[in-house]
Amino acid sequence: MDQPLIYLIAGEASGDVLGARLMTALLTRRPDLRFAGVGGERMAQHGLTTLFPLRELALMGLLEILPRLIALRRRLRETVADIAARRPAVVVTIDSPGFTLRVLRAIAPLGLRRAHYVAPQVWAWRPGRVRHYGGLWDRLLCLLPFEPAFFARHGLPATFVGHPVLESGAETGDAARFRTRHGLPPDTQVLTVMPGSRRTEVARMLPTFGAALRLVAARVPNLVPAVPLAGPVAEAVAAGAARWPTPPILLDTIADKHDAFAASAAALTKSGTSTLELAMAGVPMLVSQRGNPISVAIFRRMVTVPHLSILNLIAGQEIVPELLQQDCTPERIAAALVPLLTDPAAAAAQRAACRAVLAKLAPPAGTPGDGTPSAAAAAEVLALLDF
Repeated sequence: MDQPLIYLIAGEASGDVLGARLMTALLTRRPDLRFAGVGGERMAQHGLTTLFPLRELALMGLLEILPRLIALRRRLRETVADIAARRPAVVVTIDSPGFTLRVLRAIAPLGLRRAHYVAPQVWAWRPGRVRHYGGLWDRLLCLLPFEPAFFARHGLPATFVGHPVLESGAETGDAARFRTRHGLPPDTQVLTVMPGSRRTEVARMLPTFGAALRLVAARVPNLVPAVPLAGPVAEAVAAGAARWPTPPILLDTIADKHDAFAASAAALTKSGTSTLELAMAGVPMLVSQRGNPISVAIFRRMVTVPHLSILNLIAGQEIVPELLQQDCTPERIAAALVPLLTDPAAAAAQRAACRAVLAKLAPPAGTPGDGTPSAAAAAEVLALLDF
């Protein structure tokens, strides 16, 4: 019996998580499927042997990518050659558009069925790029409810499948278990700190976050930071956080991270999926981020949206404070964090606003399978097998 091959490509830690959940949902419907491609540890646990280490693609920012351009081009050629040799039934690229969309364009002459999971955020910056996307995919799987209408205006097929943060389990943590495991007294104020999943952003943010924690600890007694160790940057995060004035609790499992969420009074995080995870867990947060000044200057000339955080974009207003670039200083971070740690009303107001946003991220009614975003995405991928 023929066993269809699905070729998946993820370019960073968050894509590895999405890929692993998609693989689970696909196997639930079609246990006969086989997988190949590029992924990380999560996808490997579901049967994917990666063509090369995912960490080689986990880069961010124009100036950060330039020194690696030759290596990235070589990996692109290797990926395209591997797809051409294997002739998979479907190719699924996951986020990381700088790499994955180039793969899709390069394999277009092969006539393979293609799906891209996580829409390129051209609605946020350089919307004119959308005119170059024609013919790149047969299915575009969108995480945000307003994205299909944007792509439809440009004649591109797109489907909202819901946001996978809803099946992350971020809200299932146990605060008492966390405090017991780490020997924390009841009066300890836990602060989750999430500096990013890319090497460049981690190196840039850890010293600033550490300096901010020194200022916060002077105003909030018994403060203990908790830091998740994510994917290929785990060692860099652990080494950088070890230099902070207050030794952090390092979270090396998903369960411990979710328990830390449950125990946390607040969080300090960069933008991205981490903000949605924290919202799921009901953790008030501050978003703070700084990129390479030249890369950011170029980016700002192209951006068309007023907020960086997904929560704020969907809400249409700033429900979560954002401190970016020149505002990303230890002093300003500390000033914005302290109220979240000490003012119950401010924390409660943010939680309520975040719950309203999360309600908009569920898949449409009638989603196949178990009704999760991954099941909805898997249904779209499997539909390509029947073309």
